[in-house]
Amino acid sequence: MHNTVHSTEKLLLRLEWKVLRRLEGRVQGGYRTVQRGTGFDLAGLREYAPGDDARHIDWNVTARVGEPQVRVFTEDRELTVWLVLDLSASMGAGRAGPDGRGKDDVLATLALALARLFGRGGNRIGALLYDEGATRIVPPGTGRRHALRIGRELERPAPTTARKGRPGSTTDLAAMLDRVARLARRRSLIIVVSDLIGTGDWPSALLRLTQRHEVVALRVTDAADRELPVAGLVVVEDAETGEQLVVDTSDPVFRAGYRAGAEERDRELDAGMRRAGVPVHRVDTERDLDRALVDLVAATQRPGGRP
Repeated sequence: MHNTVHSTEKLLLRLEWKVLRRLEGRVQGGYRTVQRGTGFDLAGLREYAPGDDARHIDWNVTARVGEPQVRVFTEDRELTVWLVLDLSASMGAGRAGPDGRGKDDVLATLALALARLFGRGGNRIGALLYDEGATRIVPPGTGRRHALRIGRELERPAPTTARKGRPGSTTDLAAMLDRVARLARRRSLIIVVSDLIGTGDWPSALLRLTQRHEVVALRVTDAADRELPVAGLVVVEDAETGEQLVVDTSDPVFRAGYRAGAEERDRELDAGMRRAGVPVHRVDTERDLDRALVDLVAATQRPGGRP
């Protein structure tokens, strides 16, 4: 992990002083676990979906609107939160210059802050550090020591048998989502921290995950994901597949094709997330992360958790 300036402990101390104390008490109200008829407070109504308990149909409202409506409740109790942390090769992008910050650095900061923030209220925080060649799991726990455990796990280097020895593979986003679905046995808040670059039928996997859990995506981005720097002829390597080729980064046709590919990927991603009803919060490597964290929590207080 590219984090030579701060140890996990120092990073957490800085986050606690500059960010987390400003957000004290806001998470508990923003994320009350959604239950279907088993909680204490009526949260509202929604259209009936196959698999819903018919005992929770509000027949008076159903008669008025002409479509079956189901009562949705919230239960004011502790959350189980799973952090899905993407450790794929593409997350190492974004390190131009000696002080450059990679997407993996942003992921580490977000993971540590979220683990500490949610854990303060007694919520249980688990983590899935996902790399198909070296996937690791931190079982749910609570408190400051547990947040540090997640941060230190992120600092550990991946085994030499990990992805680098398996050229041609790409991050299977569907497998990543299915993996956390198997881990989260009780209804949970799932926070996916990833650049969301990969393969697999992830829209279907996401829909399956949202049937039982509340899901939020934090998309970590870098300028290089969208626009190549002009550097003439260069040898580039696909961070996911390991394939190398020579490209002319000043060629306007090549640059336009690269940009068009990124835009198409964004459209497909936005469409899949909308279908699943999953809010996506973008965090760029060039952005001030303290401000981004404050804005992120503020956004979750709005209906639908959208900025």
